[in-house]
Amino acid sequence: MSEIRHDAAHHRFVTEVDGHLAYVEYVPGDNAIAITHTIVPAAIGGRGIAGNLVRAALLHARNEGLKVEPLCSYADAWMRRHPEFDALRA
Repeated sequence: MSEIRHDAAHHRFVTEVDGHLAYVEYVPGDNAIAITHTIVPAAIGGRGIAGNLVRAALLHARNEGLKVEPLCSYADAWMRRHPEFDALRA
């Protein structure tokens, strides 16, 4: 898996795999972030990249003491499958 980096200027977590950019976008708020999009090109889909990006965003939120509102359907479904992150839900 390629490195995931936090692109704070553009409010997203990004990784590049096989020349394709994948990312999770969020909107910062007061004491919370809202995850709005999870984008993984079809050419690199099915490798767990989206889940790793969501996990990176959630770990960042936890480390910063932020809550998370998963507006993106993928992020919402991922959080439902990983109850260890329930305490982060806004």
